[in-house]
Amino acid sequence: MQSIQAVRGMNDILPDQVRWWQRVENKAREVLERFGYREIRTPVAEKLELFARSIGQSTDIVEKEMYAFQDRNGDMLALRPEATASIVRSYVQHGLQTDSAILKLYQIGPMFRHERPQKGRYRQFHQIDAEVFGTDSPMIDAEMMHMLSLLIEGVGISGIVLNINTLGCPQCRQAYRETLKDFLAAKGDEFCQDCMRRRETNPLRVFDCKVEKCQALLESAPMLIDYVCEDCRAHFDAVKDYLEKLGTRYAVNPRIVRGLDYYMRTTFEVISDRLGSQNAIGGGGRYNGLVRDLGGPDVAAIGFAIGMERLIMLLQQEQQDMERAPGIFIAGLGELPRQRAFLLVQQLRGRGLEAEMDYEGRSLKSQMRRAGKSGAGYVLILGEEELMGRQIQLRDMQAKTQMVLSLDDVVESMLRIASGAI
Repeated sequence: MQSIQAVRGMNDILPDQVRWWQRVENKAREVLERFGYREIRTPVAEKLELFARSIGQSTDIVEKEMYAFQDRNGDMLALRPEATASIVRSYVQHGLQTDSAILKLYQIGPMFRHERPQKGRYRQFHQIDAEVFGTDSPMIDAEMMHMLSLLIEGVGISGIVLNINTLGCPQCRQAYRETLKDFLAAKGDEFCQDCMRRRETNPLRVFDCKVEKCQALLESAPMLIDYVCEDCRAHFDAVKDYLEKLGTRYAVNPRIVRGLDYYMRTTFEVISDRLGSQNAIGGGGRYNGLVRDLGGPDVAAIGFAIGMERLIMLLQQEQQDMERAPGIFIAGLGELPRQRAFLLVQQLRGRGLEAEMDYEGRSLKSQMRRAGKSGAGYVLILGEEELMGRQIQLRDMQAKTQMVLSLDDVVESMLRIASGAI
């Protein structure tokens, strides 16, 4: 019978890889909570209407990429393609605006988009998402980008570039839309079919096109940053000023538009030159009208998301191996020594040390082979003779040395060794 394989683009994260994920998640939580963010967890499935209203009916995500289905009650649901809409829905539903004038939230978890799987881009992917509600201050824009840079660098990624832009507000953006539509129309059918369709539905989406011919044509396109109103320009100038005061390096990139309709004013991406054409590690921006559009109060908001797969791929490129605390393997030779080894393993674990043993009574050679494969830094060997003499052999697997410890205080001895006191 043929075995069942995982769904294409939805990958298992195996034990050897999980350590990298835990490292990123732990650093993210440390940095986010230092900046006052609180964790929220939303469902992976939401009503389809939520994403159609928030992301935009004419976006590629809604038109082509969402996993949408009808449940047994006849409701149209979708697996979440991004986190912001779900967090805003929760914010509105539970009246979280009453908790604080400014609320900072974060979420870590899987998202789903039905697109062609490629390196660092999958149908089930994972994001670190952060959102701030309740302020339009350019200070929070700068603080969020500063925090994002600290987080990525804190994980261990170097050589990143923060690109920023302003999308203006809905009012000043309207004039630009018409100018861009005229530009696209003047090019006739030189653009691909998707871009020609976007010209009528949402012309800013042409900047998301990955077709090389379209990218070349857009080199001469008018830039939105040249059309923003005085208030939006002043906001953007203040954001840049605060970034400079914080010492956060950035580059203004007027071609960043982001792929979701709800963005306005500040938008940003962190990119790496080691990821090819899909070079964004994370990004986000302001979405001041989204909470109101989803039935909540008219509050300003800003957020970002980091793609964990790409971040971990870069991390593994820079650091070929990851240090881990050396574990302890106990080899019990004989029935009574194995019973004592079992108790010792539990005692070591209870004191916070990583410990493992052989439960099957295999030979010393087999147990040493297993200890080596497990990456254990130390092996404790307990046979009948050692048990009678109240002793135990300690073998340092890195230093290739061996010494005798007292069986009665071996747990305390291993705690001192693990802490570097011996």
